[in-house]
Amino acid sequence: MKQILLALLFAASALTAQSEPPSPLPSEWKHTLVTGLTVTQVSYTDWSQGGENALAYTLSVDGKSVMDRTTTNWSNSYKFAYGQTRLGSKGLRKTDDKIELESVLTYKLGTAVNPYASVTFKSQFDDGFKYDDATSTKVKTSSALDPMYLTQAVGVGYQPIAQVKTRLGAAVREVLSDAFSYADDAATAAVEQSRVEGGLESVTDIEVKIEENTMFTSKLEMFAPFNNIDVLVVRSDNTISSKVSKYIVVVFNVQLINDRNMGTARTQIKEGLALGLSYTFL
Repeated sequence: MKQILLALLFAASALTAQSEPPSPLPSEWKHTLVTGLTVTQVSYTDWSQGGENALAYTLSVDGKSVMDRTTTNWSNSYKFAYGQTRLGSKGLRKTDDKIELESVLTYKLGTAVNPYASVTFKSQFDDGFKYDDATSTKVKTSSALDPMYLTQAVGVGYQPIAQVKTRLGAAVREVLSDAFSYADDAATAAVEQSRVEGGLESVTDIEVKIEENTMFTSKLEMFAPFNNIDVLVVRSDNTISSKVSKYIVVVFNVQLINDRNMGTARTQIKEGLALGLSYTFL
């Protein structure tokens, strides 16, 4: 009887071991996800010195997913932002609107210089307007997903130190715009809705920790079309962020764009200083 019981117990334990799923392998992906919300509000009641009520907000999401193997590194980043402001009785106006996706696959040769292939996408969520307060009019200058910028490139990347990464390659840049002139070729009579250009691409990323709670990040993107190599398309995004506490952060951001196809040959500058909430999910 004792032998029978031992045999039954052994059989039961074997069946249990077979029914248990194998332990999952640790994921090769490393994810980060940070959200931010800034709100500014000013209200006046019987204020003799004058002024206008104001409300402004910006919501942002920054994320990255990286698979780092012995011979390859696949890095995917995504940035989303949207903000509006209301000043007095002028209604809501857009102050920030960003969709930026980037995927870079790097093959490691065991040196500081490595080949890569990349895809980037840039656009926006909502309509954009140019306002003339003197005449109380506005002109629509963009809309949701119009324009769209898609760049595909292959080349070599160089990382001299951990804080600096740069890459240079041959690229194809596509501009899509249905209702506006961002893709138009001024040399033709027709208004083109798409433009495809081959050229050289250069992208440099810098990420430096200034202090324990302060970080400086910078991204410089340049594109020179082969048919007009001396006309550069330049985009620069620079941010200093400092955590005042676990959830409160101060962010100073400066963006520069020089692209003659965006309606002006002058360098466009956008600057913002915000105090708000930040939460790291991953």
